[in-house]
Amino acid sequence: MRQLLSIVVPVFNERVNLLRLHQEVAAVMRELSDYDYEIIFIDDGSRDQSFAVIEELHLRDPRISAIRFPRNFGSHIAIAAGIDHCRGDAAVVMAADLQDPPQLIREFVARWRDGYDVVWGARTGRDDGAIRGMAMNAFYRAVRRFAIPTYPKGGTGSFCLIGRPAIDAFRRCNERNRLTFGLIAWAGFREAEVPYFRPQRLSGASSWTPAKMIKAAIDTFVSFSLIPIRLISLLGITVSALSFLFGSYVLVNKLMFGTHVLGWTSVMLAVLVLGGVQLVMIGVLGEYLWRILEEARARPLYIVERTIGFKAAEPQRGSVAAS
Repeated sequence: MRQLLSIVVPVFNERVNLLRLHQEVAAVMRELSDYDYEIIFIDDGSRDQSFAVIEELHLRDPRISAIRFPRNFGSHIAIAAGIDHCRGDAAVVMAADLQDPPQLIREFVARWRDGYDVVWGARTGRDDGAIRGMAMNAFYRAVRRFAIPTYPKGGTGSFCLIGRPAIDAFRRCNERNRLTFGLIAWAGFREAEVPYFRPQRLSGASSWTPAKMIKAAIDTFVSFSLIPIRLISLLGITVSALSFLFGSYVLVNKLMFGTHVLGWTSVMLAVLVLGGVQLVMIGVLGEYLWRILEEARARPLYIVERTIGFKAAEPQRGSVAAS
């Protein structure tokens, strides 16, 4: 029996890229003639007629299926929906903007056949500008050092292949503030890397704004590292120790030499520094409390407005409004 490969593609305002993406994926899969395949597009609330293009592609190629969200839930939630609906023995997760080269699917499959359950597309460089490149490299180093030691040095985004054991494990992860690469790496399956240079977008604008990048960075360290909460403890111990030493110094000087500590400047500086530290600590704790509240609400991970090409699809975590 031929194995099935699922191509999972989150889409947000990518109308101009979808036709070429389909052509390139289909060309690669024709070379992998030993495999059947399906392409699952997840329209994450696009407003540029992306779903109309997907409908057109489905009429030409019945191997294409699609899910449409009524609003933007985020790319990682869209990926979760695609994984929930995929039927493959393995799934390739890739972006719709062609910055994740479809040609690498051949190498992904080869490494999967070698026995790896997770195959990362590991970036060796990127055409995103010097400043952004340096910032991303610093972030990747911090992720490897403090959160996910197995994360590729040059980053990967969510460009990867995962085998059926990893698919099943991923489906069991239900948190709302999620990072695809973090959850896959956390599962601990045997991993391999396929290096590639990440090109610029051919057309359209990236939906990854600085605000979304900052949120992803916070989610990474809050979800996969003890560092934020541990720093609060260490900072509290450090401030307490310094306060004790300073208090001892003042007391000894007062008793032995009759020295008085003068100056409002030092007092105000201490108050402002400690106040800032306390606000930072409250902010970190707020991040954890907000995530706890999100989980306690137990809302669906996503809402499906419409589907194309699925036979009696029963999503595990979303609610289908119409199909």
